[in-house]
Amino acid sequence: MTAIIEARGLAKTFGEVRALDGLDLVAESGRVTALLGPNGAGKTTFISAVATLVAPTAGELYVAGIDARANPKQVRQVIGLAGQYASVEPAMTGLENLELTARLFGLDKPRSKAAAREVLERLGLADAGKRLVRDYSGGMRRRLDLGASLVGSPRLLLLDEPTTGLDPRSRMELWEAIRGLVAGGTDVLLTTQYLEEADQLARDVVIIDHGHVIAAGTPDDLKSRAGRDVIEVRPRRHDDVAAVRAILDRVGVEPSRVDPDTQRVSTPVDRGADELATVVRLLDERGIAADDIGLRRPTLDEVFLTLTGQTIETAA
Repeated sequence: MTAIIEARGLAKTFGEVRALDGLDLVAESGRVTALLGPNGAGKTTFISAVATLVAPTAGELYVAGIDARANPKQVRQVIGLAGQYASVEPAMTGLENLELTARLFGLDKPRSKAAAREVLERLGLADAGKRLVRDYSGGMRRRLDLGASLVGSPRLLLLDEPTTGLDPRSRMELWEAIRGLVAGGTDVLLTTQYLEEADQLARDVVIIDHGHVIAAGTPDDLKSRAGRDVIEVRPRRHDDVAAVRAILDRVGVEPSRVDPDTQRVSTPVDRGADELATVVRLLDERGIAADDIGLRRPTLDEVFLTLTGQTIETAA
């Protein structure tokens, strides 16, 4: 498999701050690679280095086989970049936005129009192309922002936390658009703080912290490294959460956790099936009703907790 990105010993300092600290990373072509990590881990700095927006202090960086430090102009010809917030012009139509961007990429007027229409079609925005962007939903604006990165037909699309601020429906729409791009042959490097996003989209996941890689592999590989299954219980009554935590703390190898949104209580266990039977028995003995109880593999958030000792939310 050919690498679309290869970094060896990459370092970047800003004064006394080492944003990248000897980072080694390979992103293979033909798939989505996700960078996970808390704020300040170095994700955006790495994206900026790949995009040639910042120059590494030391190390090697190759993008599509091009030495990014020696030939940044060549790298810019093969990449597209979408940042954390939509950068389209609301007073113009979607079609006008993309046509303007295509002209900035050096396409002539006929090719700019053709490229803009093709990208709108690919992203499911053809019917909205003649509407002013100010009337678009947040999710539509983010898809249009993706389109602005695609009219130059990049080999590699860099997405820096692309679903920041989106509601769940808009996030899923953007996920579907990204899947379509990958199916059409675009390589994607994605940074995100949403563990579910990486699980949904990425073939390879790289976890970075303090400027260097602490783990890499497929989502399944990383989950296997956590080493333990997880028992999860959602009590029917909110008042029973504390009692459920006490039960799970008896069988778990770590203190139980509560999801504040769903009130699900979970804990990792060594002997999943046996401990699940114990939990069911204890719940019954105490008369605690559960809407849901089960045994599952760890999530990427739990992998992050195992590797760093903290969740990605608290680390951020």
